[in-house]
Order: sequence, then C-alpha cells, then structure tokens
Amino acid sequence: MTAQNESTEERERALASKGRMVSLVIVGTMVLWMLSLWLGPMLGLPGRYAFLFDFAALAGLVWALVVSLQLRRARKDAQAKR
Repeated sequence: MTAQNESTEERERALASKGRMVSLVIVGTMVLWMLSLWLGPMLGLPGRYAFLFDFAALAGLVWALVVSLQLRRARKDAQAKR
C-alpha cells in the first residue's frame, strides 16, 4: 500500500468513528429526553425542569446536526480530491 492509500483509510476510519459518535449522541439524547418526560411527573418535579430537559435535548441535537454537516462536507471534499 502506498502512503496516500493509508492516509485515505485513516481519514475514512476517523470519519466513520465520528459518525458513530454522532449516532450515539442522537440516540442517547432522545432516550434521556423521553426518560425525563416519563420520570419528571413521577418524581413530582416542577414544570420548569421539563424546559431544562427540553433545552438540553435541543442542545445535543443541534450539536449532532453541526457535526453531521461537517462530516458531510469532509466526505464531499474527500471525493472531490479523488
């Protein structure tokens, strides 16, 4: 293998790893958000905590969107170089 092929493979592995991390953040965010909606009333938490959980979920999903767009751009640039 040439050095260029190795760097391409390393780049693809890094992008795949980042993609897996994004998917885990999305799934984890949604699971925690749903649990908070279910557990909040059971524990007698005030409604303002629901907003806190909602905003935390939104922050996680916005982060995932930004990183996903970065991944898309990186893959598009990598294909253009080939």
